[in-house]
Amino acid sequence: MTAVLRPFALLLTFLTLLALPVQAEPLPRESIAPYIVPPMSLGEQLNDKGVWQLLNSGGAEAGYVFETEPMAPLPGFSGATINMLVVLDLDGRFLDVQLMSHNEPIFVSGLPEKLFYDFFKQYRGHSISDSLVVGSPYGDGADGSALVYLDGVTKGTASVRIAHESILAAALQVAREKMSGVATGPPAFPKLDYAEDLSWDDLVAQGIVTRKTVTNAEVDTLFAGTLWEDDDPEAKDDPEGTYLDLWVVDIGAPSIAEAVLGESSLEELQNFMEISDTDEPVLVIETARHGLITEDFVRNTAPDLISASQGGFPIAFRDSDIYIELHDDLPEDLHDGAALILRTDRRLGFDPSSDWTLHVSALREHGFFQPQIGTAVIDVPHVTPERFFARPEVPKPVPPWLGALRERQTDLVILAVFLTGLLGALSFGMNRLAALPGFTPARLAVLAFVTGFIGWWGQGQLSIATPIAVARTALDGGSYAFLLYDPFSLMIWAVSLIGFVFWGRALFCGWLCPFGALQEFAHHLGRFLRLPQIEPNAVWDTRLKGLKYVVLAGFVALLFTRPEAIDTAIEVEPFKTAITTFFIREWYFVAYAVGLLLLSMVLFKGFCRYLCPLGAVMAVGGLLRGRDWIARRTECGSPCQLCKVKCNYKAIAPSGKVQYSECFGCLDCVTIHDDSAQCVPLILAAKGRSLKVPAE
Repeated sequence: MTAVLRPFALLLTFLTLLALPVQAEPLPRESIAPYIVPPMSLGEQLNDKGVWQLLNSGGAEAGYVFETEPMAPLPGFSGATINMLVVLDLDGRFLDVQLMSHNEPIFVSGLPEKLFYDFFKQYRGHSISDSLVVGSPYGDGADGSALVYLDGVTKGTASVRIAHESILAAALQVAREKMSGVATGPPAFPKLDYAEDLSWDDLVAQGIVTRKTVTNAEVDTLFAGTLWEDDDPEAKDDPEGTYLDLWVVDIGAPSIAEAVLGESSLEELQNFMEISDTDEPVLVIETARHGLITEDFVRNTAPDLISASQGGFPIAFRDSDIYIELHDDLPEDLHDGAALILRTDRRLGFDPSSDWTLHVSALREHGFFQPQIGTAVIDVPHVTPERFFARPEVPKPVPPWLGALRERQTDLVILAVFLTGLLGALSFGMNRLAALPGFTPARLAVLAFVTGFIGWWGQGQLSIATPIAVARTALDGGSYAFLLYDPFSLMIWAVSLIGFVFWGRALFCGWLCPFGALQEFAHHLGRFLRLPQIEPNAVWDTRLKGLKYVVLAGFVALLFTRPEAIDTAIEVEPFKTAITTFFIREWYFVAYAVGLLLLSMVLFKGFCRYLCPLGAVMAVGGLLRGRDWIARRTECGSPCQLCKVKCNYKAIAPSGKVQYSECFGCLDCVTIHDDSAQCVPLILAAKGRSLKVPAE
């Protein structure tokens, strides 16, 4: 491809990107329903963002089903979103999370896709109010931490981080819109070390104990106009008599329990709380004729006549089966009443420091044979002062980019030191570096570090997938935050982009590309084995160099015509096979990558020079280069052609001018330019002669 056509290819690239598709609409019922595991089923669609009802086996609403893409379309590394199907119950707990679609390059044809699917199984049983993070505890953060760590996928952690953020963003939207009663953080718990000298009278005076009394007349009013209005003769005979005299007190706080319970019951409660430390105990005492249970009540189960709710959502209370001996200071009528110690698990969302309501059912029977049961509910609001409770200081999950930085801080420090040294050597010591007697071994040592540390260890092999994803994000108006999930590669990208201004494509392609380094090693091996070298003539070299721009244009054309094929097309880059998966893939991918390395033994870095679409992007980006950084003399090219002949990349024109769009920065020509034993003008000058430069 000629210099005239290359800007046209670049223009074609960006014009085609303007036609990329926007995010998909929510999937229809027939696409969602197969993901729901019986006996659950899919109910009605609740909004235009793809939120559906989850129905239980009885047809009652049991939760919500939704896709992440319509509500949280965070772009992955291909630029396309990762779409998961999330199933939440009414308490905000994950019943299921399943991967529906993605285009993440690392999983499309690299790492086993099963690893990506298996990652989402970890959400089951966790709540949206849990502090879920992807990764491993940082430092001693695991000790007593409220964070819940989800194992990432080695080499694919950046992708699962993006998926995780999508899940949380979508789930919290549903919680805010449909589940306003779900707690947004961990509930309070009793302060076990808080002591306060309290008596029963203090509890009553301060409202720590709630008392609810209902007369017979008030109960009659609840049943007025119903079938059961005349079915309680005792209420008719004594309208001012007491039907319900209920006392409610949360005894989770030690100071309150000590003021309410006798010694033996207090000891039993303390033993119980040591075992069930997430349960909140509540004492209820009833001294009137209503009672607390029916004849069918079974200990250690939910009481028949009592239920509770908080924030519009039910509280699962059940009997603690604890023997109840009340403190001697309590009034005598309380000692004679019916009492239960109920318990509920705070992990299910109950917050003992917030208002909640006890619901007492008043029952009446109509008829003698198979009587009809009527129910009226008496609400008993209750709250315990917050001073008796502590709320865990939940360490907020750090932003994903910061978590990624922490996890890779050692790698990033090593990389930063290496890049600083490399930039310094190329900026201020390039000529001294090129003049070293052992320059070639030194360069190969750098390339070995690039292959081993940046490539195989750090997974810092850049790919055409990233520029494509960035372009799609720019078009869709999305967030570039996905780049922050892989700070290691991002640092290399940043240095490479800065390098455009000073060296064009040479910095990355010549010094920072792991697969390029492998090709250079293959070349030296071929020379060692004395294999014949293929050296295309000038015409064919120019034609072949244009192929990489055709490949790049082909990527853009695929995005326009068949975007689903782009993930397969990216396999023109052997990077995933050779670097990401260490050649452990399907045989045809391995054969392709190994074949390119074998080709490099006889055709110097053939893939880099002729096929690499990322190299085409780098070459185009090199138009930003602000200087000619390789020194030339007037004799270079006319008449001296030594550098042109010695250049393995064929990046020096017959005129002696360096073609920076094809220069890989190997510094061979710099070595010749400064070497008085190689540079012809310097040799002649030392002899008092000079080359005659033809007149123009």
